[in-house]
Amino acid sequence: MSYSLTINGKPVQTGKTFDVINPATGEVAAECPLGSAAEVDAAVAAARAAFPGWAATPDDERVTALNKIADLIEANAEDLAALITQEQGKPQSGPGANFEVGGAVGWTRVTAGLSLAPEVLIDNDEERVEIHREPVGVVASITPWNWPLMIAIWHIMPAIRIGCTVVLKPSPFTPLATLKLVELINEAGILPPGVLNVVTGDAEVGDRISSHPDIDKITFTGSIPTGRRIMERAGPTLKKLTLELGGNDAGIILPGTDMSALIEPLFWGTFINAGQTCSCLKRLYVHEDDVNAVAEALAKFVGGIPVGNGVDETTLIGPLSNKMQFEKVSAMVEDAKAKGARVLAGGEATSGPGYFYPLTVLADCTAEMDVVRKEQFGPVVPIISYKTLDEAVEAANSLEVGLGASAWGNDTAAAAEVAKRLQAGTRWVNRHAVLNPMVPMGGVKQSGFGVEFSEEGLREYTTVQVLSIAK
Repeated sequence: MSYSLTINGKPVQTGKTFDVINPATGEVAAECPLGSAAEVDAAVAAARAAFPGWAATPDDERVTALNKIADLIEANAEDLAALITQEQGKPQSGPGANFEVGGAVGWTRVTAGLSLAPEVLIDNDEERVEIHREPVGVVASITPWNWPLMIAIWHIMPAIRIGCTVVLKPSPFTPLATLKLVELINEAGILPPGVLNVVTGDAEVGDRISSHPDIDKITFTGSIPTGRRIMERAGPTLKKLTLELGGNDAGIILPGTDMSALIEPLFWGTFINAGQTCSCLKRLYVHEDDVNAVAEALAKFVGGIPVGNGVDETTLIGPLSNKMQFEKVSAMVEDAKAKGARVLAGGEATSGPGYFYPLTVLADCTAEMDVVRKEQFGPVVPIISYKTLDEAVEAANSLEVGLGASAWGNDTAAAAEVAKRLQAGTRWVNRHAVLNPMVPMGGVKQSGFGVEFSEEGLREYTTVQVLSIAK
């Protein structure tokens, strides 16, 4: 299968290519065209030219376009899921590649149903004052490698729904399914040329997007350092930004909790996508009287989960997505072991082929271990014991990030009171990493700003313009 950029509705090849690696085998999955600043400029020019017409398109026509895109994703679901497995490693079974494609369909349909009607602030004998939400303009979407198709949908569908045009940059680790989707949309003629463009690339492309004077907004999902770099480069042109910068989510199990019915949701909230999810639980705080029982129960459950190549239908967890991440997770576990962590499951890097790391449960962890104080983004859970709930809450809130957090307990009201004390954009009770297109998601502290999903997320792609009428 060949791949191309899409600019102004047409396929574009470039003079250079790069290899996309299958993380389950370490082999080249595909050659992908490498974009440059010149392609960014062409894509932005196309998006800028298309913006007035798309912004003026009747609202019901934009709704129809999104529903047609959802139909298109459904019709090509098998091929798109196969590409996700090939480039990212997600299995075909369980909450893997097909789950991601299904989520892309669901998010597209829900976004199609959202709207932002004018809001009347004052209406009396003297005046009528309204707030109108107008599309912000040309939007750049920069997506990560962990949920490549789903997060692209999270970025581009609200932009298109509200009347913006888009230039999309996928991660160079996982560009294939995204390139294919944009190609299918443009081939089908669902959107006018220039409304949705995609350019691959490295730091040169990212930097050009961040500083481009004709881009009005950037939506980025990724690391804190990259988010800061985007802010710095976007500053001179005062771009609007939505930054989802990951986290190091904490979970607290209340003292005396019977976990028999909660181990499975705890597992998936921690290990879905091999832990490569920004909102996964990555630090687990357990009372000192319960810590051994909880750790052993979780390790036993982990031992029954098949890990392997995603094309095997028995696989539920795939590999780490790339060599960089494999080496990072390996190093953090070794640091924990050297500082006294006790391995109850996994804990030893595989020798390949592929970037498989075993599902790992670490007990006796402490705050100075890298696996606790940094986001490890892998199939590892460090368990930290606590004496009092106040101590656990303080530890959970001690880091600079705050994307998600959770509290677990048989008394849900008591667990909810603990959850409300946690500093995070989303606080779950007896669940973690559960997302819904009707529920806004965003972070606090260094986990970024702005939200996605629901009408709150739709507003991120607009400007507020007041209409004030004297009567």
